[in-house]
Amino acid sequence: MERKQSRVGIREVAAAAGVSVTTVSHALSGSRSVKAATRERIMAEVARLDYRPDPHARGLRGQRSQLIGLLGDDIVTTPHTSRMVLGAQTAAAEHGCIVVALDPGGDEVVREQQVRYLLDHRVDGVLYAGMYHRELTIPGSLANVPTILLDAHGTDPKQSSVVPDERQIASVAVEHLLEHGHRRIAFVSASQTNDATAVPLREKGFREALRHARVELPRGWVARANADAQGGRTVAHRLLSAPERPTALFCFNDQMAMGAYQAAAALGLSVPGDVSIVGVNNLAIVAGALVPGLTTVGLPHHRMGRWAVERLLRSLDEPDLVPEHLAMPGELVVRDSVAAPRD
Repeated sequence: MERKQSRVGIREVAAAAGVSVTTVSHALSGSRSVKAATRERIMAEVARLDYRPDPHARGLRGQRSQLIGLLGDDIVTTPHTSRMVLGAQTAAAEHGCIVVALDPGGDEVVREQQVRYLLDHRVDGVLYAGMYHRELTIPGSLANVPTILLDAHGTDPKQSSVVPDERQIASVAVEHLLEHGHRRIAFVSASQTNDATAVPLREKGFREALRHARVELPRGWVARANADAQGGRTVAHRLLSAPERPTALFCFNDQMAMGAYQAAAALGLSVPGDVSIVGVNNLAIVAGALVPGLTTVGLPHHRMGRWAVERLLRSLDEPDLVPEHLAMPGELVVRDSVAAPRD
């Protein structure tokens, strides 16, 4: 029976390239500069010998694994949070790293198993993510691992974090409506849950923008429902069928905005002729598919993923780096759902 070939080690690569083990390590990790000709010779031997670093040997002498863990519920299956994964992967690749994305789906046992997997593979750090902006508590098993909170904030100020600037997101939507002459603007909001930070912050931004413009907000014009198309449809129908109806709706997300479109159509109202509508998220399957196209505020998830990786890698190089808690602004995406009011 043929014997299985043993793994080629870093010493064999060093001997074949005629350099020290330390030089090979530096060439592979990028931790220190290596002359171009020397690096090319090393990489040629790496390819010829089919050398693959042993993941269980990484971490010795401060060598990094070049692996970054990304852990969070529903981050892969939810359209807007998947952009965080893509942003993190893009930034990691630019630094020669790989993101290992794991999704426990809310199962605490699975979460701990996945944390153990990341620790066993000696990841350089972890991005601990939420599927929506909320407060998260980092598992105690990650206490000694550099960790950045992504789309979440925590109770420990020592943990850097990045979230959407929810107040700015609401403000930029309302300001766009105000610029088109609207003064009767209602908020189709989501029902408050215990940990959904975005709901009160977007309402605060909505009210601040109206107050700054000295625009009155009638009683009942902040209406809440489930954050889906049915919830948006129910709330918008009630608002738009009132004797004194709003000329514009700011919706908590694009799904609720879709429901608002449906409510307007059921009442014989046109968008944007009779009512202007703005959403949040810029989901292509919703905002780009509606007719007319939905003006919306895109959440900065891709940029947040990039920032989290950059921040994590910087913290590895600068152990005394002061933690940062960033609220990243959204970007208005103008389509055809907003026009000047008719009266």
